Amino acid sequence: MTQYKSDVEAMEALQVAYKNLTAEIGKAIVGQDLVVKNVLISIFSHGHCLLIGVPGLAKTLLVNSISDALGLSYNRIQFTPDLMPSDIIGTEILNDQRQFQFVKGPLFANIVLADEINRTPPKTQAALLEAMQEEAVTTGGVRHELPHPFFVLATQNPIEQEGTYPLPEAQLDRFMFNVWLDYPTYQEELNVVKLTTTDKKVKLSPVLTGEEILYFQQLIRRIPVPDNVYEYAVKLATSTRPNTEMATAKVNEYVNWGAGPRASQYLIIGAKTHAAINGKFSPDIADVKAVAEPILRHRIVRNYKAEAEGITVEDIIAELVKG
Repeated sequence: MTQYKSDVEAMEALQVAYKNLTAEIGKAIVGQDLVVKNVLISIFSHGHCLLIGVPGLAKTLLVNSISDALGLSYNRIQFTPDLMPSDIIGTEILNDQRQFQFVKGPLFANIVLADEINRTPPKTQAALLEAMQEEAVTTGGVRHELPHPFFVLATQNPIEQEGTYPLPEAQLDRFMFNVWLDYPTYQEELNVVKLTTTDKKVKLSPVLTGEEILYFQQLIRRIPVPDNVYEYAVKLATSTRPNTEMATAKVNEYVNWGAGPRASQYLIIGAKTHAAINGKFSPDIADVKAVAEPILRHRIVRNYKAEAEGITVEDIIAELVKG
């Protein structure tokens, strides 16, 4: 790995690496610029990401392309109602020497795509979420460290809810970002069809190594933050909590539960990363606002009145950020 003389030089290298990453990923992914940006911010922030989108929006290709461009190992786990925790973590087997040997499951990769996480029972969901938190699994009383860096990208289909097990809010809180994928524009879809209906295959080259990603994750933690930015992030998170000192009238009227302290932490670390990839050496309030929606979206629970009147979580966040 390249040795940098100072954090300033390393920050400049991070900005260049981010531009090279987006350019490389853009060879395989048409459009979805904001989605790619948010996923990369999650990775550099040492967080996990939940993607919500209908089938056919290239979620799997997106994750595969990012893992190729980052030079990381990648596994896709298709979550189903009969999936057991041992199917993703691994299991103990009796080998030829009559000794128990741990066989690693698909969770042992740098990037794991948990496809349709809401289709598997809570027991398996919990096993994944515990691994996300601890970056290790325990089986047979033995702790097994997961590869570093470790990043989970989980997907959910918003239109088919029969036979699913929605993640509770406490488990959703483990994800740094909740990112919505929308349909491509006409021109983007035209480009996708042209790109994917020939015999040509796009091969991506690694831009960063796992060691460099770990270094940049630590670098971002060292970025200084002004007090006013800390105060704004905490105020923004606390203002989502109804019937508290900083809650707005709209929050009191339409929200049952607001974001917890983890949201404040993610707002700051996300703002640091957003500043770094944009060539700034310290985040400002604009950087907090830039990451507010995907961080707060899954941490605010609307009440029945909000649903009846068509008030979305995005409407509530937009008002808080504007204020």
